[in-house]
Amino acid sequence: MSRMTVNGRPVEFDMDPQTPLLWALRDAANLTGTKYGCGVGDCGACTVMVDGAALRSCLITIAECEGRFVTTIEGLSDDRSHPVQQALVAEQAIQCGFCTPGIVMNGAALLARNADPGEAEIRQAIPNLCRCGVYPRLVRAIQLAGRAMRREETLSAAPAPGIAPQDAARAVPALGPAPATDIPQGQ
Repeated sequence: MSRMTVNGRPVEFDMDPQTPLLWALRDAANLTGTKYGCGVGDCGACTVMVDGAALRSCLITIAECEGRFVTTIEGLSDDRSHPVQQALVAEQAIQCGFCTPGIVMNGAALLARNADPGEAEIRQAIPNLCRCGVYPRLVRAIQLAGRAMRREETLSAAPAPGIAPQDAARAVPALGPAPATDIPQGQ
């Protein structure tokens, strides 16, 4: 059994210790914000923070996470209000959204250690692949998030959605059969 703290909660995975953290998070913990992209650490879609450092969860095993603190996109902020999330919205640096969780995690880890990074440092710290090509807006968003964290600027992004992530989907009663119509059958 591999034990760690995930998003502030103790977790025990009864899985092969060599299981990549990515699959334990997605399949066993149902934390699907961490995305599978390439499986070899190149794309960054699976980035999480382990003890505050941005790591590719497809490359680290649950055995290597024993006793460590893991933060996923779901644990970064309950209401999507983290400055990096808000700045990405403000700068319109989100397109299809597939790479966004990994970018947010890399950006948050960068700003936790340096709230005033230059463009070169941002590009080095966030090497994520984005098929939509948001890179220029991404740099501006990280700089904006840094200014917000330093309280030099207020984010003007849309407020976080009013629906908590855990409440976004819930069971509803079945709709039943389709209503009858006046269209004659068999003609």
